[in-house]
Amino acid sequence: MSGSRRKATAPASRTRVGNYEMGRTLGEGSFAKVKYAKNTVTGDLAAIKILDRDKVFRHKMVEQLKREISTMKLIKHPNVVEIIEVMASKTKIYIVLELVNGGELFDKIAQQGRLKEDEARRYFQQLVNAVDYCHSRGVYHRDLKPENLILDANGVLKVSDFGLSAFSRQVREDGLLHTACGTPNYVAPEVLSDKGYDGAAADIWSCGVILYVLMAGYLPFDEPNLMTLYKRICKAEFSCPPWFSPGAKRVIKRILEPSPVTRISIAELLEDEWFKQGYKPPSFDQDDEDITIDDVDAAFSNSKECLVTEKKEKPVSMNAFELISSSREFSLENLFEKQAQLVKKETRFTSQRSASEIMSKMEETAKPLGFNVRKDNYKIKMKGDKSGRKGQLSVATEVFEVAPSLHVVELRKTGGDTLEFHKFYKNFSSGLKDVVWNTDAASEEHKR
Repeated sequence: MSGSRRKATAPASRTRVGNYEMGRTLGEGSFAKVKYAKNTVTGDLAAIKILDRDKVFRHKMVEQLKREISTMKLIKHPNVVEIIEVMASKTKIYIVLELVNGGELFDKIAQQGRLKEDEARRYFQQLVNAVDYCHSRGVYHRDLKPENLILDANGVLKVSDFGLSAFSRQVREDGLLHTACGTPNYVAPEVLSDKGYDGAAADIWSCGVILYVLMAGYLPFDEPNLMTLYKRICKAEFSCPPWFSPGAKRVIKRILEPSPVTRISIAELLEDEWFKQGYKPPSFDQDDEDITIDDVDAAFSNSKECLVTEKKEKPVSMNAFELISSSREFSLENLFEKQAQLVKKETRFTSQRSASEIMSKMEETAKPLGFNVRKDNYKIKMKGDKSGRKGQLSVATEVFEVAPSLHVVELRKTGGDTLEFHKFYKNFSSGLKDVVWNTDAASEEHKR
């Protein structure tokens, strides 16, 4: 980066689906491929899970997959990877996911060995929060394993593939699941039998194995012979290393209980003294005014009008100023605060000041309003000291250079109540009068 100008080198051609330009492959499985992507309208980065449409229909997974994706779209939790939208072409179904690029949690163990108990417990608490929230909405993971635990840039744990990794499994009339699959070392004993199992109890077992690995640095059940491994799991034959505290040993033994009936439940786990040490309940914005599942219905319909096009194209050379000028959503008339009577969840203003001046002024204005400020290059994250109607108000800002003497500053609410964001912006914008471009004054200067 040079100054506030951001430059990028694009390949000769890219596959584009809807508004998304596809990049490198991030992962690949038997049913899906995950690719890095960028929304060419908003500039937001995402991960896109690509499913073969014909395979989904051929295996009669449509209704279950549609139901699970719809449920997951309604789940907004800080420890679960978010589904942003769903699209489909003639041959593919695209699930657009939040991009989490802090690496897998287990990379930490590979690099530094086992974690200290307090750190392991903190990640375990976040894992349990995610599992508990999804279970309360009837969604079970059924394949919790290291590859599905990733960290964001701030080190927050996110569970991926919740409700999607096991979409081919069916619940029978007895209300139980009957397909024994998942990563063998993390699978609960009842999953290995053919008698059916409760998804919630099976997820708890997997969480216990994960906690053990975080604290020990190795698996509780690990045998080269698969049948020997299964026997050890079914009898829960394991031992805790001497550095585990008595509280940790007690929790792990209650989780890795062979019988799902007597295994500890999440409700009981949340009341355990060892688990409660340093516990912080999840804090998140439950504002669901913008959530819709219309795109899920459209993606699985056979209507040609609902299909997006998939095409390879050479990126067009266009600077940011041209992009803003030519896009209706980013038209210049919407950039000036004078014409924005009602600030929603996101707004912008323009400035002729330097990027560093804008950054300093925003920080100087936010602190007296009771906000903690964290700067990263030309981005600022602000978080209110006090908790409002929907938790602490959080605001993200970013400065873009669209011409040598013109910057656009974008502000968006990332947490908290929308009405409180309106009030904050009114006070915040009044403190930025010196840096906001006055279009009337600019017009008068031009006339002279």
